[in-house]
Amino acid sequence: MINKAIFIDRDGVVNKEVNYLYKINNFKFTNGIFDACNHFTKLDYKLIIVTNQSGISRGFYSVSDYEKLNHWMINQFKSKGILILDSFYCPHLPQAMCSCRKPKPGMLISAQNKYKINMEDSWMIGDKSSDMEAAVSAKISNTIFLMDSHNTNESLENAKYVINKLVEVKKIITF
Repeated sequence: MINKAIFIDRDGVVNKEVNYLYKINNFKFTNGIFDACNHFTKLDYKLIIVTNQSGISRGFYSVSDYEKLNHWMINQFKSKGILILDSFYCPHLPQAMCSCRKPKPGMLISAQNKYKINMEDSWMIGDKSSDMEAAVSAKISNTIFLMDSHNTNESLENAKYVINKLVEVKKIITF
């Protein structure tokens, strides 16, 4: 295992929460996401997005719609000098019992295998308890729960750190 990564949930962390987001004109980046990702890059972390996208299985949008938005989003990062190494998504419904939908760790394990990631040196930033649970199941103990994105009654049990604003990650992730 040679790489360390920051796994970042998309909806609520990268962008403001919008139910079943697939249109570029509805996509709004969260405050501080570019600054935080620049910071991570300077610390030699690989950046990987992991996102549940059940809107595909629900028929709200297609895989092509998702891929178009994802390509645009990654290019927005690239235009600011930030490399998103990869983006993993789960298109399944919660009741599908797949291994990739968070809180299951499938997307994280796939990324680990593909990029030789050392999970002990990696981080997960999310805004739902399912993000934290997936990380812990994938042997990522460095978890950050972002409260900023929406009011929540989510369990913070698996969150090592809880922050209100994304800018606060720069005080936590320093190595």
